[in-house]
Amino acid sequence: MTRDYKSTVFLPKTDFPMKAGLPENEPKLLARWADMKLFHRLRENSKGREKFVLHDGPPYANGNLHIGHALNKILKDIINRGQQMMGKDANYVPGWDCHGLPIEWKIEEKYREAGKDKDQVPIVQFRAECRNFAAHWLDVQREEFKRLGCEGDWDRPYSTMSFDAEAAIAAEIWKFALNGGLYKGAKPVMWSVVEKTALAEAEVEYHDHTSHTIWVGFPVVKASRPDLANARIVIWTTTPWTMPGNRAIAYGAGIDYVLADIGHAKIVVAKELLEQVIQDCKLESHKVVGEFKGSDLAGTVCAHPWRGQGYDFDVPLLPGDFVTTEQGTGFVHIAPGHGEDDWHLGRAHHIEVPETVGDDGTYRESVPMFAGLHVFKAHAAVIEAMQKAGALLAHGKLVHSYPHSWRSKAPLIFRTTPQWFISMETNDLRKKALAAIDATRFVPDAGRNRIGSMIEQRPDWCVSRQRAWGVPIAVFTNKKTGELLKDERVMKRIVDTFKAEGSDAWFAREPEYFLAPDYDAADFDRVNDILDVWFDSGSTHAFVCENGPWDLQWPASLYLEGSDQHRGWFHSSLLEACGTRGRAPYDAVLTHGFVLDEQGRKMSKSLGNVVAPQEVVAKSGADILRLWVASSDTSLDLRIGPEILKQQVDVYRRLRNTLRYLLGALDGFTPAERVEADAMPELERWVLHRIYEMDRLVRQACNDFTFHPLFTELHNFCTVDLSAFYFDIRKDSLYCDHPSDAKRRACRTVLETLYECLTAWLAPFVCFTAEEAWLARNPGDGESVHLRHFPEIPHVWQNEALARRWEAVRNLRRVLTGAMEQERAAKRIGSSLQAAPILFLTPELAKSVEGVDMAEISITSDVKIVIDAVPDGAFAMADLQGVGVLSALAEGKKCQRCWKVLPDVGAHAGHDDVCGRCADVVDRLA
Repeated sequence: MTRDYKSTVFLPKTDFPMKAGLPENEPKLLARWADMKLFHRLRENSKGREKFVLHDGPPYANGNLHIGHALNKILKDIINRGQQMMGKDANYVPGWDCHGLPIEWKIEEKYREAGKDKDQVPIVQFRAECRNFAAHWLDVQREEFKRLGCEGDWDRPYSTMSFDAEAAIAAEIWKFALNGGLYKGAKPVMWSVVEKTALAEAEVEYHDHTSHTIWVGFPVVKASRPDLANARIVIWTTTPWTMPGNRAIAYGAGIDYVLADIGHAKIVVAKELLEQVIQDCKLESHKVVGEFKGSDLAGTVCAHPWRGQGYDFDVPLLPGDFVTTEQGTGFVHIAPGHGEDDWHLGRAHHIEVPETVGDDGTYRESVPMFAGLHVFKAHAAVIEAMQKAGALLAHGKLVHSYPHSWRSKAPLIFRTTPQWFISMETNDLRKKALAAIDATRFVPDAGRNRIGSMIEQRPDWCVSRQRAWGVPIAVFTNKKTGELLKDERVMKRIVDTFKAEGSDAWFAREPEYFLAPDYDAADFDRVNDILDVWFDSGSTHAFVCENGPWDLQWPASLYLEGSDQHRGWFHSSLLEACGTRGRAPYDAVLTHGFVLDEQGRKMSKSLGNVVAPQEVVAKSGADILRLWVASSDTSLDLRIGPEILKQQVDVYRRLRNTLRYLLGALDGFTPAERVEADAMPELERWVLHRIYEMDRLVRQACNDFTFHPLFTELHNFCTVDLSAFYFDIRKDSLYCDHPSDAKRRACRTVLETLYECLTAWLAPFVCFTAEEAWLARNPGDGESVHLRHFPEIPHVWQNEALARRWEAVRNLRRVLTGAMEQERAAKRIGSSLQAAPILFLTPELAKSVEGVDMAEISITSDVKIVIDAVPDGAFAMADLQGVGVLSALAEGKKCQRCWKVLPDVGAHAGHDDVCGRCADVVDRLA
């Protein structure tokens, strides 16, 4: 009767389940980490170590997290955990941006629904409602971020609306006031007529917009050359509504112009554009009667087309270096109140800047013919007025890229208003910022040129907003001179009051409170404009990294946000820090792309392709989202959707199975079993070499902040090197050798090392699963994989010669395995252990694998090596010349314990159905 040998076979044994159950188990681990105060223990353990500070770019506290938030925070968490496990003190302080227009809008919406007017509500009451709204969403987002497994000081985050933060922000703008960088000026700014405020460049998006276009002839009333008398200078514009603000015409001094007779009039346009103008204006005939350089136009003066209707001023022709012949007529109509170039040209020639448009986008009462009309509805009226004046040559429409508000999505206008600016030239701010960019590490490096070109070209920073919810520009101006009051005593009183009461104090308290006893409040005006929220977030380095209760460091090691932040947070932080401290607030800047759907489309509710992180976590677990981030090239736009997430689940399952196998195979392992590396078989020493290589890759990826190549390697290491090769080969030894046998002990020593390494290497990426696997062998209350460092791998494990030898072995295994698969498909064998293939090799190949048990490697019962040419009919692979396999069945009987087919089965006393190895083990176990 055949004996049952199950009790003598050492099969893997573990409670670590195959099915992860992440949605149910992850919250339990979060609770465990909270109970054991994991974050605080990390800080205690890290005291005195080199600091790594990833300063958190604050998300806006006004809604649930979207998938972009999840990408951003998970990537930050992976980086922080990696740095922590490399032995640094990676203290992460999350933060929130809490002021600004979107929150104001929400509160105003509530008022409108209740039939209330926001302007009738006391400002302090309105601000309190904004504060409560932001506080609510801060709490919601905090819990959503924590659920993603992101480790940080969640009990003590920073927010731009905390009293300490508001005081610090006020102190930062005062630094610009004191050093002369802050000034008040009337300049054209991008203005939202919907939101009734100026917008910074970072708050502007460009979308296609259909504009009305007009070609208008300005009659010459003073000619610089005789042939220009009574001619018309033709301009083309896409903003007809700016015509009431016209005060000059710009030409290019080096451009060639022509005087053309079109029958009923003579017109002047750029020579290069004449044919296009004739075509656009549908002019039937023309004749060039004069040609000259733009410089010849100096001194020419036109009348406004509406002269006699309230526009009775001269319109001089002025040279402008911004005039081109790319489109239009070669002339630019100049409205100094509605364009940057226009304003600079007008200022250079002492032209008055008319205030034609009010906050709400309507023409002021002082504007003849158009008073009270909204500029976006003025096109028809302007065109009609030009027609009546006989000045309109043509009108049309043009679809082009146009600035819009990033919040309201409404088109913007350029409008000259009194605003507060930070000068790019005072104190060499532009020069300092460009030097700081050169000194900063950018990942990817293309970010350097992107932000550099923006800094080179940007205008002065408009930091004032005509809103209610934010940190006020808490300064005073002299009523008589308009000059800023620069007194550090006043500044200190303001900052100290904000620390105690918040910036509401600026509106709640009278000016005397801040000015007395040094000044008479009657002599000063209080500035009630709000600071640009980009100044808020641009100042966070000052009250989070440089100061604050978190014991961080300044400058930060790393800023990490989406690539749009070259014009946003990276940009404002750079200018703020360079203006107050002379350098960037960061050593390195890392950017990630945006998240698209599986087809590469933007996500939108209308397309039904929105992937909510909350839904992914509830269905599959946060580790699946984390795996998606780790395995994606985050420097580019990422894609996500059901199929991509399904692929991540498959990858996760393979990684989990690797951990599960390790845990099962290590059942009962004790330190007494360990074997020194130099006493191990070659195969084990090859695995140690691979561990050494993987360790280098892990550390390099953490330093480079680039994880997707590493994750590909980690996945292949687990599935190809381990599961499909090493584990496969060593199952026989693990299951069937005696526990004290040297090969089995060496294998289990390597498996323990793999377990120690893989749980650590995976911890930054799949933080929940790595913890679960660690606790399976280390269940103590104070245990956590996240308290560990990456294991130090001995350099002596590196063995390139051994790696080359085993590359040859694996290639031969491929051929042997391929031959066995062919035999199995033909049903000549059911298992590879029934086979004893004949392996044909060249002498060189035979020498390279000398001493290797190819039967063990190929999981057959025997392999016969023949040094000869590959015979006809042998199985071969095209990429391996000189290697072939002839199939043959193993001789002997099947061992009922290890299932090998061997000649010595039944040849051992008392064991008629097992091989010699198994008979010996069974006897020793008895």
